[in-house]
Amino acid sequence: MKKLITKYLKGLAVAMAVLAPLAMFVEVYMDLMQPSLLEDIIDIGIVNQDLDFVLRTGAKMIAAALIGFAGGAACSFFASFAATDMATRLRQGLFDKVQKLSFIEIDRFQASSLITRLTNDVTQVQNMLSMVLRGAVRAPLLCAGGILMAVTQSPKLASLFFIAIPLILFATILILTKSYPLFSKVQNRIDRINTVMRESILGVRVIKALTMEESQVEKFELANDDLKMSSIRAQNMNMILWPIVTLIMNVSIVGVLWFGGNMVNKGTLEVGKIMAFVNYLFQIMNSLIMLVTMVLNFSRAKASADRINEVLETESSVQNDRSPAGMKGFDIEFQHVSFRYTDTGENVLKDISVFIKEGEKVGIIGSTGAGKSSFVNLIPRLYDATEGSITIGGTDVKMLNLCELREQIGVVLQETTLFSGTIKEAIEFGSAEADKGQMEQAAKYAQAYEFIMEKENGFDSLVEQRGKNFSGGQKQRLSIARTLIRRPKILILDDSTSALDVATEARLQDSVREFMTGSTVLMIAQRVSAMMDADKIIVLDNGRIEAVGTHLELLQKSVIYRTIAIAQLGEEVMNHG
Repeated sequence: MKKLITKYLKGLAVAMAVLAPLAMFVEVYMDLMQPSLLEDIIDIGIVNQDLDFVLRTGAKMIAAALIGFAGGAACSFFASFAATDMATRLRQGLFDKVQKLSFIEIDRFQASSLITRLTNDVTQVQNMLSMVLRGAVRAPLLCAGGILMAVTQSPKLASLFFIAIPLILFATILILTKSYPLFSKVQNRIDRINTVMRESILGVRVIKALTMEESQVEKFELANDDLKMSSIRAQNMNMILWPIVTLIMNVSIVGVLWFGGNMVNKGTLEVGKIMAFVNYLFQIMNSLIMLVTMVLNFSRAKASADRINEVLETESSVQNDRSPAGMKGFDIEFQHVSFRYTDTGENVLKDISVFIKEGEKVGIIGSTGAGKSSFVNLIPRLYDATEGSITIGGTDVKMLNLCELREQIGVVLQETTLFSGTIKEAIEFGSAEADKGQMEQAAKYAQAYEFIMEKENGFDSLVEQRGKNFSGGQKQRLSIARTLIRRPKILILDDSTSALDVATEARLQDSVREFMTGSTVLMIAQRVSAMMDADKIIVLDNGRIEAVGTHLELLQKSVIYRTIAIAQLGEEVMNHG
């Protein structure tokens, strides 16, 4: 946690973090003056019946209280500013890091866990820093100052502290070691409940369509109960410390009153000193309670800090080369490429070798799970090949500048995602530099212009979260327009026309081919009709290339392709090609 704070506590927040303890020092000093002033009132003012002395000393106590209040208020302001600013920078740094991770790391952490780390875990660290800036000076100084002042009042009575304080420290250390792993489990349970909640909210239509509400409620209830039990165990472990500290301090107070009373009866100690000593004892107890609170919160904040550091210290498996090369052409070649998602998993692509010439339209077809999406995801380095190499323009993609590579490749992923805003903003997301004419042109070629203009506000119409106010086909066409506006040299359509009717898909294929003249188009589709005019069709089967050729060639030499074509177009396809 120290590493996080020192790295993200910057600028004005550093000054605030320094001023907070200084302001708290003022409050502590004023608090430590109070029992001593009270002693003077009793032993001097009351004993001597000197009302003026009592009033003067009482005024000093009020002034000290007001100055202490001002110091405490200033400390709270400084501490809150520093902690909030640090948390803002930390949250931004964590978000930036997530954006730089490859798909493999994001898949490993899972979206729900990353959301928890960006929100709940950062908040835990923020609260801990705020508490430390307020209490790191107050608690130790108040405790040490109280002990010192108590010793000056009566060294004999102060000897009780040499028994009480070691007992409290021992209990604190013991419970801290037990509570840390419990709070790590609590954060993991929060991850789990976020996963269930996210799946249930995003999949609410499927749940209702299949009348699975009760099943999801039970699933959430189970995750919720797991979180409850983990939280109870962690909090119970922490709460044990409270009665231990209270018991030890109360026994100490009883001891002070017992032995102090005897000393007063013997005339070796004044009543005012007893009152001051008890007040110092309460200050020491309050400071110890504050320290205990900090320690208990530290165990939870430490667990959260470790989870944040786990993300920040993770290096993306897709890295830019130290001396990246520029792109010199757009021929694509796979050379004995194999790929698996995890080190222990099976290869989803096996010994793939294929050459795609710049400007070709290439269709990719195969059964579910054949490796089609994995194949195209390797080209823009959304993942890196496990074995073999992929070259573009004769240069290995791992040697190319990653930013330049992805700027030249437009990808319409299988899962359509639209960000909330307007249609104009949704399309311009692909290229912030595009003008209105380019945006309208991209919409026309994506076959989206017509339904956009049918809306009351046209391109200024709202896109709701995840584009839920659009049909599946409309979302796909907006996604294609968002990619076309970039005018990429390589366009990848990953089954991005599946929600379109045959006529609209045919028009889209023609317009995309016209728009992307001179560029390479790779299109994954389930319909043979969508790729019959392709220059080359790659047939994948179980992660391997089963055949490569034109539509007519594959009808003759590929059993898989012929079977799919006959199933979709009928036996006459063999006669007409």
